[in-house]
Amino acid sequence: MTGLLDHMRTHNTPPRLLAALRALVRKDTLWLIALAALVGVLAGGVVSVMTAATFLAHHLLAPESGRLSGLATVNPVRALLVPTCGGLLLGLTSLYLARKTRFHPADPIEANALHGGRMSFRDSLILAGQTILSNGCGASLGLEAGFSQLGAAFGSRIGRQLRMHRADVRLLVGCGAAGAIGAAFDAPLAGAFYAFELIIGSYTFTALAPVALAAICGIGVVHLTGTVLPPVWVATPQGIPLLAYFPIILLGVFAGLVGVMLMRGVTLTEYTFQRLPLPVWLRPALGGLLVGGLAIISPSVLSSGHMAMRVGLISSPPLMLALGLLGLKALASAISIGSGFRGGLFFASLYLGVLTGAVFAGALAPLAVLPVSVCTIVGMCALAVAVIGGPMTMIFLALETTGSLPLTGAVVVSAIVSSMTVRRTFGYSFATWRFHLRGENIRSGVDVGWMRTLTVERMMRTEVATFPATETVQAARIAFPNQTPRYIILCDEQNHYKGLVENVLFHANRVPETTPLTELVAADDLALTPALSLSTAIDTFERLARPALAVVDDDNHILGLLSERYVLRRYAEELERTRRELAGEKYRV
Repeated sequence: MTGLLDHMRTHNTPPRLLAALRALVRKDTLWLIALAALVGVLAGGVVSVMTAATFLAHHLLAPESGRLSGLATVNPVRALLVPTCGGLLLGLTSLYLARKTRFHPADPIEANALHGGRMSFRDSLILAGQTILSNGCGASLGLEAGFSQLGAAFGSRIGRQLRMHRADVRLLVGCGAAGAIGAAFDAPLAGAFYAFELIIGSYTFTALAPVALAAICGIGVVHLTGTVLPPVWVATPQGIPLLAYFPIILLGVFAGLVGVMLMRGVTLTEYTFQRLPLPVWLRPALGGLLVGGLAIISPSVLSSGHMAMRVGLISSPPLMLALGLLGLKALASAISIGSGFRGGLFFASLYLGVLTGAVFAGALAPLAVLPVSVCTIVGMCALAVAVIGGPMTMIFLALETTGSLPLTGAVVVSAIVSSMTVRRTFGYSFATWRFHLRGENIRSGVDVGWMRTLTVERMMRTEVATFPATETVQAARIAFPNQTPRYIILCDEQNHYKGLVENVLFHANRVPETTPLTELVAADDLALTPALSLSTAIDTFERLARPALAVVDDDNHILGLLSERYVLRRYAEELERTRRELAGEKYRV
């Protein structure tokens, strides 16, 4: 604290104050932990504000309650009108943004994986507003996407404002997501491991303190503001027999397959909406109309389904009712995403998991092998693992929700089985599947962006030796009497690339002096372009088995030279830097 006061006395202007704070954060990890706590507080505030705003919006559909998915019935006119109008407003907003602004929000996983934690705060704020609008009008999606988006954006903004190291910015993005998810579920461990598994992509001992503190601070804010949800009291067994783990394994497989069908169904629904002869801005209105029609059958399909999930945990529905509700909720969620509403499947997958467990328990009711309460909790976590992709997150959520260690053991088994089922049959979580459809190869928040930013243009050597391609070996020996430079690039009068020749080739005694230099160029000679990434360059070197390659532009003009040795050295340096960050050994200035 004394150091901060000294800096504030000697640095009066805001830029210098930021520089002083930056120096303190880089020098002492305690200041990074303090920033993480601040990010957690801001994320908790995001959860409080968004929850309160959505609850007020729900009164349009249910003036007497506001808890949409917990309603027994809903007014048919309101059920059709409110989601349709909300979808129309969302569509018009999206149309305006597409025409007037550059709106391309990167979610926290993408930001940490590709952009070093850089997120647009403006785009994140707009996305959070669209999530409130979508959930507020009854779309069958959760708020967690908006929670984590805006919470992580606060972390990104603070880290970038202080010009922190890339690894520290990524950590603060994870802290924002941890604070948001922890506050949303009143579960600090679940929030912390949501950040580790999904946003940061790895767990390190040095990251535990800031991430866990951010989650705790976020929870503290929602408790102070009174927006925390009341706890769920679920009847849990004192112990689970060993033989009961066999049906638990089957439930994990079943939940994994349901999750795969849900993700496939979302993609199919989205494709169907794209084929409709409707402008893009009208699709959410049509989706809202369809969701409203399903809500007339059962209001539990509305919004995230949190209240319906609580009801299902306390009093599970019978087999046929659970099966019908499972189909309705899955269809409503697929329509909501496919038509263009904003939101996530975290909350929705929890309710779908409860219904999946109820269906499984109903089917095995004659055997009486598992209590229904166990099946619903296990199914809830197993399906969420299949869709979200965070086994430890859901394991800790089950522990913090029920407080039962025996039940948590069952959840561990089902989570592992569900995760393996999805990996073997599908290969993606919902988030990574969406990235795959966009052409992005992202499997987690692990930092792979450096391989894209480290391009051939940044690594190539521009000072190269060129020689006319029309000359002979004798002329080359006269021009380059020594063994340096090692590589000679052949060109024409317009500096167009004609081939690459090693110095030792035309100095070899077996080569006649009258031999044209172009005959020494390999038949499969190839040049790189400056925009190629590090990984592509490495693949090219391995495929051609060449020690060096020329770099040319789109018009085949010579730009430089790149050697395989230098590429591999840079690759090894970046891998070592990544290893140090994963081990918590990153440098501090």
